[in-house]
Amino acid sequence: MPTSVKSIAQELSISTASVSRALNDQPGVGENLRARILEKAAELDLRQHMGARGLASAQSFTLGFFIRKKQDLSPYSDPFYGEILHGVEQVVNGSAYHLAIASLDDEMLRDPESFRYVRERRIDGMILAGPDIPADFILPMLRSGVPVVLVDNLLEFTQSHAVTSDDEGGAYQAARYLLALGHTQIGLIAGPEAWSSNRNRERGYRRALAEAGYPLAVVHMDWTNIDTGRAAFTRLLAQAPDVTAVAAVNDSMAFGALLSARAAGLRVPHDLSIIGFDDLSWAALSDPPLTTIHIPKHQLGAEAARRLLSLLNATPQVATHLLLSVSLIERSTCATCTARG
Repeated sequence: MPTSVKSIAQELSISTASVSRALNDQPGVGENLRARILEKAAELDLRQHMGARGLASAQSFTLGFFIRKKQDLSPYSDPFYGEILHGVEQVVNGSAYHLAIASLDDEMLRDPESFRYVRERRIDGMILAGPDIPADFILPMLRSGVPVVLVDNLLEFTQSHAVTSDDEGGAYQAARYLLALGHTQIGLIAGPEAWSSNRNRERGYRRALAEAGYPLAVVHMDWTNIDTGRAAFTRLLAQAPDVTAVAAVNDSMAFGALLSARAAGLRVPHDLSIIGFDDLSWAALSDPPLTTIHIPKHQLGAEAARRLLSLLNATPQVATHLLLSVSLIERSTCATCTARG
């Protein structure tokens, strides 16, 4: 058990179990106690950083933009985070700060205390982008004394500054669209349930289908790209062979499903409707053009950067969650339901 857990428990006269739950964004801790634990953890962490390393209070005038390593910023794969980054850059370039961009590999995520950008005070603030950055990395960053803004991610139980799109609302809108086309056998291909955006998008689909009185077949994968979209589609058809519409939690998985459907001899949208989520730059260029939910990716990045700059130029502020609206983009991969025979 980490010494910090024992120290916090002793100083607050509470159980180590309660401390551990609060430090890992787990349920079972009251809101007031959670706040006290996180405040004490931040105090101890900051004392350790400043005392052990003798760090000065001088600013670096550098902000960090961090994503998980497996997420490629190349426009040739999934440009989602590249577009968010462009929004961040546009705002930061108009400020007194520079931007450092880096990916987080598994070793960094396993040992957040040694994260050099914070340990050596190389940055004055950071944006952590993506739902695949886990809570056990985020929470030490929140305690470090360096301002943090999450984008496309949200902790379940711990308050933090975050900018996200309306994932649940967008999925609900997409499901209602498919239902209006007459689809009642709908399947969802999704990523890990631990990812906040996946969890909320699945929640939106489930809510709409439950209100209409229909089931939702769901397949979860460990990642959300074209290859996992292909595999998930194959699993979905084996699990629910009568589906007439497939929803995907992002456009990459939707495109993978489109390729697998074509390989299986299914015509889209005549035999099967497919709808994505994100509205990536190439979604309109797929064959056929992909119906999807548009996320204002550039705005996500810009708002996250504005929020971070605000934190750097003001007294401590109450954690806020900014939720951006999304919209349905109708193209050519969805049509009125005709049962396959």
